[in-house]
Amino acid sequence: MTHSPPLTPLAERMRPQTAMAFIGQSHLMSSAAPLQEILSTGQLTSLIFWGPPGCGKTTLARLIAQSLDVAFFELSAVSAGVKEIRQVIEQAKANQSGLFAKPTLLFIDEIHRFNKSQQDALLHSVETGEVFLIGATTENPSFEVNPALISRCQVYTLQPHSPAELANILERALREDVWLKQFQIDFEDRDLLFQYAGGDARILLNRLELAVKIASRSGQSELNLDKALLQRVFQNPTLKYDHSGEEHYNLISALIKSVRGSDPDGAVYWLARMLEGGEDPLFIARRLLILASEDVGNAEPYALSLANACFQSVHVIGMPEARILLAQVTTYLAACPKSNAAYVAIEAARKDVKKYMHLPVPLHLRNAPTTLMKDLGYGQEYQYSHDQPEHFSQQQYLPDQLRKRNYYNPTQQGKEKNLRRHLQNLWPERYPEHAQKQEPEQE
Repeated sequence: MTHSPPLTPLAERMRPQTAMAFIGQSHLMSSAAPLQEILSTGQLTSLIFWGPPGCGKTTLARLIAQSLDVAFFELSAVSAGVKEIRQVIEQAKANQSGLFAKPTLLFIDEIHRFNKSQQDALLHSVETGEVFLIGATTENPSFEVNPALISRCQVYTLQPHSPAELANILERALREDVWLKQFQIDFEDRDLLFQYAGGDARILLNRLELAVKIASRSGQSELNLDKALLQRVFQNPTLKYDHSGEEHYNLISALIKSVRGSDPDGAVYWLARMLEGGEDPLFIARRLLILASEDVGNAEPYALSLANACFQSVHVIGMPEARILLAQVTTYLAACPKSNAAYVAIEAARKDVKKYMHLPVPLHLRNAPTTLMKDLGYGQEYQYSHDQPEHFSQQQYLPDQLRKRNYYNPTQQGKEKNLRRHLQNLWPERYPEHAQKQEPEQE
């Protein structure tokens, strides 16, 4: 007969109680690593732990508090506010006086959920050392934590657990947990458990416990956790994806750079990651539209038309079929020859506009709708291109100070090489065989 499981979740029961039992984050916890230095020297400083759920942020904060002679307070930014912060600060002031004075360590979980005024309430006490802070966040502190608070803390990045680390955590639970030890547990596919956990030790342990509870209803001590059971307890796990946080920008950056780098396989993988995470397909289509112009450009002008058609079609069709259109355009753009010459041209021209401001339009290019304007020379000596041989007149189209400036340098890629050849025939001094960028003439 098997015993009933404890009320406390397995992940909490297996939380390491010593630094030696902690698994993972070797870059912080190995010999001479930053956190080991704190634990061995007792020299506490304010910290921010940034990492995904289930990677050990709370455990590390508690281990530090347990290893050092400090007064330890723990708050969650979900439920606490300025009132609770001030109560801790008042207690910290009291802790600094008297015969048994000791420092105060305040751990704030999900500190990114505090607004600016709540975070500001910590500034003075953290700076003066009245309170040593450990803040835990799953969000990039550069975006979610006040710069003034970050400047008073050391930021450490924690990584998701690797499959090997998750395997060690699993083995420890099977070996040490009193309730689990009463079973003989076999896995049809142990790696599937690690895959579903996604680097999160808390998910790994708590879903394991649920699977064992279900399998043990038969009253047997020999349990086989098959694929179907794991899929059931993990409920077809979805990808971790934050539609407004750092991962959102990381994934679209990876997609853009894969297309720009002419890797259709990498591009369609990141596309799939975003779609499976629930990204708005119109957001992706907009980015592809920009890519078609910025990174493909005149090397394949049709790319812009195709991307625009994709954007319009995605708007009409929606998911899930929109994934097919997005995949077609993503792979096409990635496979196209690349040119950013148009992008470079407009940025160079903008730079000159800002530098030289209001350069006058040459008289021969000005419109002359009135007699006075004609008398002033507006439009004189302008040569109508279609009246010239080959419909071209080699006249000046830039202001005098920029008359030799070359903004657009067509590449030798795709169809753009034909544009370059044509421009070389028209403007040989501006488009030599190996054109060099020219600086604007000095005033």
